[in-house]
Amino acid sequence: MSSSFDNFQKRRLISSYFSVVLSVFLVLFLLGILGLFIVNSNKLANDFRENIAMTVFFKNEANDSILKSFGTELKASRFVKSYDFVAKDAAAKQHTDIIGEDFMTFLGENPLQNSYDIHLKADYVIKDSIAKIETNLRKNAMISDIVYDKQLVNLVNDNIKKVSSWILIISGFLAIIAVLLINSSLRLSIHSNRFIIKTMQMVGATKSFIRKPFITRSIKLGMIGAVLAVLALIGVLLYVENSYPNLGILEDKAAIGMILLAVLAIGVLITWLSTYSATQRFLNLRTDDLY
Repeated sequence: MSSSFDNFQKRRLISSYFSVVLSVFLVLFLLGILGLFIVNSNKLANDFRENIAMTVFFKNEANDSILKSFGTELKASRFVKSYDFVAKDAAAKQHTDIIGEDFMTFLGENPLQNSYDIHLKADYVIKDSIAKIETNLRKNAMISDIVYDKQLVNLVNDNIKKVSSWILIISGFLAIIAVLLINSSLRLSIHSNRFIIKTMQMVGATKSFIRKPFITRSIKLGMIGAVLAVLALIGVLLYVENSYPNLGILEDKAAIGMILLAVLAIGVLITWLSTYSATQRFLNLRTDDLY
């Protein structure tokens, strides 16, 4: 009979430990995924901004030295990420390939102009900055026109602000859920030992002495759950990198490392605080309140 009861107690204890580890793992995994999404969403947003091209067209009077000099200026500019020179003959060939017929045969000349396709750095692809850049470029007398999608620039920046706000709200909501779930699991685990806690207190054990083994055990369980979450996050990162290499999800290794370390730290911190709070509650209860 005693052996059967001991086995039951062991199974219940193992089940309690497993539920704590599982809660910590699931919550930290979700928080880690959200953190990785925030880091990479900013990168994706910047990549999208930098893919918006500003095309600068030059007058036919602009000779090779003027065009080359403009390219040198772009190379030295702090706001330019990349640029490509498109000769009017190359542009005509591209149009011919798209249309399917040579439009110059009936026009008798090439109406297109030499141009530069400029990709600005993400920080400059906002309404005010890009307008200033356009104004400064137009001071060049050899430039005939500057074209870029102004509506797309405004739309991208507005949507990025909205998405960022929602991400912050969801992050806060998930963080609260994380604390509540882990705290609840640890409280249930300690609740089964409430009589042991009170017995130790009645025989003269100090509160810190009573709390120590519970906190040590909870931190170990939190570390196990956090390590499992980190391993799962690394697995997700490697899968996404292999499946979608163009995203460059592993490029920002410093940010990824910080997120993984944060997952470990949060696992230890939340379990420590929750266990301290739960044991303190039972230590302050009267014996009659335990029932």
